[in-house]
Amino acid sequence: MSAPILVVDDIHTRYGLSQVLFGVSLEVARGECVCLIGRNGVGKSTTMRSIMGLTPAHRGRVTWKDRDIQGMAPHSIANLGIGFVPEDRRIFAELTVWENLDVAARGTGQWSADRVYDLFPKLRELATRQGGHLSGGEQQMLTIARTLMGNPELLLLDEPSEGLAPLVVEALRGRIGELKRDGLTILLAEQSVDFCL
Repeated sequence: MSAPILVVDDIHTRYGLSQVLFGVSLEVARGECVCLIGRNGVGKSTTMRSIMGLTPAHRGRVTWKDRDIQGMAPHSIANLGIGFVPEDRRIFAELTVWENLDVAARGTGQWSADRVYDLFPKLRELATRQGGHLSGGEQQMLTIARTLMGNPELLLLDEPSEGLAPLVVEALRGRIGELKRDGLTILLAEQSVDFCL
């Protein structure tokens, strides 16, 4: 197995006086899909947020490609090649699907609007629709597609199946499987063991 590109070492994270993470450690190697599995409230999202610098750990270390990124600003971490798909989606409701994708385009990597439309054909059909008028499943597809437009080397997916209909979950699982087969490195937080497997 290749050396890890992401190392989370003994992080402890809290929100105010409430500590959520107690010594979490994990490693992700290039091309690997690592899954954080657990029910609501066990710290999966906080782990993702700690990696991205949104809720920095007060103890421990996060290393990306042998560089200590603990304490860096979230936009700086994103610029290093880590893309984050949050649980609450956070699309730009007033922008069209295409505008949501265009605003996130960064770098000259493999991801373009055409490529994400190939991955999510439904988004091509909805390119001129405002994000706020999409269903939950369509918004989730858009959030993943928008993150891919930044050409990340590592994709953090925080509970992508949350609140979606079973048929949408099945389709989404297939798309994430395609990303894995294409060699994208993924850290996935999920409640469903079946989804992860």
